[in-house]
Parts: sequence; C-alpha cells; structure tokens
Amino acid sequence: MIAIGLEGSANKLGIGIIEHNTETGVVKILANIRHTHVTPPGTGFLPRDTAVHHREFIIPVIKEALETSNVKIKDIDVICYTKGPGMGAPLVSVAIVARTLALLWNKPIVGVNHCIGHIEMGREITGANNPVVLYVSGGNTQVIAYSEHRYRIFGETLDIAVGNCLDRFARILNLPNDPSPGYNIEQYAKKGEKFIELPYAVKGMDVSFSGILSNIETIANEQLSNSQYTPEDLCYSLQETVFAMLVEITERAMAHIGSKEVLIVGGVGCNLRLQEMMAQMVEQRDGKVFATDERFCIDNGIMIAHAGLLAYRTGFVTPLEKSTCTQRFRTDEVHVAWRDT
Repeated sequence: MIAIGLEGSANKLGIGIIEHNTETGVVKILANIRHTHVTPPGTGFLPRDTAVHHREFIIPVIKEALETSNVKIKDIDVICYTKGPGMGAPLVSVAIVARTLALLWNKPIVGVNHCIGHIEMGREITGANNPVVLYVSGGNTQVIAYSEHRYRIFGETLDIAVGNCLDRFARILNLPNDPSPGYNIEQYAKKGEKFIELPYAVKGMDVSFSGILSNIETIANEQLSNSQYTPEDLCYSLQETVFAMLVEITERAMAHIGSKEVLIVGGVGCNLRLQEMMAQMVEQRDGKVFATDERFCIDNGIMIAHAGLLAYRTGFVTPLEKSTCTQRFRTDEVHVAWRDT
C-alpha cells in the first residue's frame, strides 16, 4: 500500500511518499521532499506569507516527490494531509490541495494529527517499542505515553512551546533563520562560557517558558551593551535551563509508567545537546534514548503519509466534507487503532 503525505502546518512544506508491505511489515520511504519558507534575520514567519509560500511551491514539490519515488498516480492508495495542529492559513492551503487531488485522482483522503505523525515516524525509524515521548517543536511541547489506544499527555507547556522560545530569542539576537533559528542558537551555545542563572519554571508535570524568555531578553538588552555577557553565553544559558526542565518532567513520566525508553521527536529534537542531556538522565535509569536526524525530526511529509496509512489500514477515512483543519488538534484526541492495548 502506498500513501502520499502533505505537510504544511508551519513554515516547512513537505511532501512524502511511503510504501507499507502489509505482508512483511517492511516500510519503504520512497520520497521525502521539503521546501522551507525562510524569512530575513530578526523576523518570524507570518501565517499569510507562509500560506502564499505553500501555494506557490506545493505543486512543484509534489511533482518532484512523484518523480523521485517513481510512483504513478494509479499506484497511490490514499492521500494524507495535516489536519492540525498548526497555523490556520498554511494548514488550509495544503488541505485544499489534498482535497483537490483526492477529487482529481479519485482517491480516499485521511486527515492526520501532526503530533501523531511525529511520534509514529519516530517509532518506525528508531525501533522504539513503548517509549515516553518528548515532543518538542516550534508550536508544541508535550511529554506523552501510550495507553489504551490513546497517546496520553502527562505534561505540556502552559504558554509558549520551547521551540518558539528559542526562535523568539534568536530574533532578539538577530540570528539568521537559515537553516533555522534553533539550529543557530545551538551553534552559538557551543561557544558559551558563562552560565547565567535564569528562572526555572517546572510546575508539576508542566513547564512555562514565557517568563524565562522575558527575563533573558531583559538581560540581553542590558548586558550586551557593556559586554559582560556574549550572545554565546546567553544562548548557552537559555539552552541549558530549558532543556534541564524538559529532562526533569520526562524522567518523572518514566518513573510513573515504568518505561526505560525515551523517544525525542519534533524539530527541537534535532538538538544534540538536548539528546546528550537526556541520555545522561536515561543512562542513570538503565534506559535508552531514541532520536532521529533532521530528515525526520523537522516537519516533513513522510510522517504524515506514514501515520495516515497506519490509520487507513485500520479502515479510517476522512469524509471529503470533513476534510477541514483544526488549529488546536490535541494529541490525545486521536484513537490509535493500529496499536495494541
């Protein structure tokens, strides 16, 4: 069975084509093409401009994915698209294309939860069995574990996501957005020497980042002028603080469910320092950390195709009249019929 996945919940436009061998269980990635809307340093990406980018590039990217995979339209079994969560205008732009293709090609359509796509792709690539999942990206921060056909949220951000916190601080420092603000903060942090104590906002199993961002923004405006701290020091201090918070709540979830596995997914999951800090904690619990590289951590179409095909194989199809978008589509709203209890 072959699925094509369309992802466009933020500034990454991704088209993926995947094949599931239902007899052997082998999964083949046939194409994973991505095009990113990059804005000038010191700026973020706006929903309207991002939607324009997606509309401009989605047809060429689909054609490239079909050429790369050598898959014919007649061979595709289902069209999968990101239903949410994400930014409204970009989501709708991609959903309209998915709906149009479903009509033109006479194919069924499946709306996919973006978060579930990250989790299932991470499980497939790494081989993690039943991990505690740390999902960290520009729009989401959640600690998740599976139980009774649902991905249960144990803890999450109370305000902004950790990726959003890092991205906004990158704008304060006027760091480039290519390849991503978070990546450039990571490179700066490697050169940091002075640790600046910042607020540590863990509240039970939840975390809060907006106060930390406000605090370090004030420090940046005050201290950079007199050279007491370098931009590298600030990036280092911010990373160490927010990642320590994430490691703490992940460890608490591990203890609660008795798991020895941690799977890190989402764009921030590419950060090698986060992976290193998590590995140090998990090693003390005789466990193992699973993570993927930028091909699968960063938003991509292949994760949507994979999760959508898993759902489709259980008989799930999104009726055309309900192939809409939901900006606040919760991870725990999805019935995970393809996993055992």
